[in-house]
Amino acid sequence: MALELTDSNFEEQVINSDKPALIDFWAVWCGPCRMVGPLVEEIANEYDGKAIVGKVDVDNNPETAAKFGIRNIPTILFMKGGEIVDKQVGAVSKDVLKQKLDAIM
Repeated sequence: MALELTDSNFEEQVINSDKPALIDFWAVWCGPCRMVGPLVEEIANEYDGKAIVGKVDVDNNPETAAKFGIRNIPTILFMKGGEIVDKQVGAVSKDVLKQKLDAIM
């Protein structure tokens, strides 16, 4: 299951982690987010223990969304060592997300 990331735990869970991360910025009211959400959950299960896979609800965590300049959702950030190394805006296939995550493993 994907981690629920918040303004208060993002740094501890993602920035300070030595694992690569896939972070889904989403909102309940966003149609494309509802398409990507189940894919992110599947990836979370497949990469359990190998990568951080988390979700940030932009409405409930505006500080984190603002910090990373999230203007459109869904936006998926791929991070390593606390830095953004890749980004995907909009709904895409699970294969695309896995390829981007594999590239930073």
